[in-house]
Amino acid sequence: MEILHSKILGEGQPFIILHGFLGMSDNWKTLGTQYSENGFQVHLIDQRNHGKSFHSEEFNYDILSDDVINYMNHHNLDSAFVMGHSMGGKTSMQLATSHPDRVTKLIVADIAPKYYPPHHDFIFNGLSHLDFDQISDRREADDELSKYIKDRGIRQFLLKNLYWVEKEKLGFRFNFDVLKNRMEEIGENIFPNAIYNGPTLFLRGDRSEYIQPNDFAEIKRHFPNVQIETIDKAGHWLHAENPKQFFEKSFNFLNS
Repeated sequence: MEILHSKILGEGQPFIILHGFLGMSDNWKTLGTQYSENGFQVHLIDQRNHGKSFHSEEFNYDILSDDVINYMNHHNLDSAFVMGHSMGGKTSMQLATSHPDRVTKLIVADIAPKYYPPHHDFIFNGLSHLDFDQISDRREADDELSKYIKDRGIRQFLLKNLYWVEKEKLGFRFNFDVLKNRMEEIGENIFPNAIYNGPTLFLRGDRSEYIQPNDFAEIKRHFPNVQIETIDKAGHWLHAENPKQFFEKSFNFLNS
């Protein structure tokens, strides 16, 4: 059995953080350090096919949730606080509803328990045009990617996944082919009858379209003990766009 790669920061109550689609544990390093300095042992996890974790053809939320359980068993974590963003939020929901005894409190960042149609085509179109036989550094990769993805923030987020596969040869850390072919899985919902009664916080960006007011009833059906809060001046990457308010709201909930 393969175990997910992680960075573990600090000592204290276990707190697992799960990144979003095409992200990695590194995206949460700054906030993770803050939590670790305030009484938590933070586990920044790379989900399968992402970051430094193993690659696999199998990819759905049931399996991603089981990966976290295997990780917890490996590290002797009976239970943990769990937070996930976007795809990681769906993994967290699946984990909490399938194994409620293992999740002390749940935080879900900017994703609702509903189906989302595939909407990453333009990203994979851009990434597929990066020819690493021709591209020799990140600047060249950014120049090429800018022809397809105008948003510089999205490009910088994606380019964090570049690494030196070998001397003078760049490549992606994520499993490009599997993730491209399994885009439909990213939008899938948790099980219709899934319920987690533990304390839950949903955080949404005020500029994001991922969680709408008409989603609140469904959130409360799956998570009866829920608070729903809004992060100001933030889109889907709310933890990066307003980290101060994100930390305050999440930390207050963890300690309440």
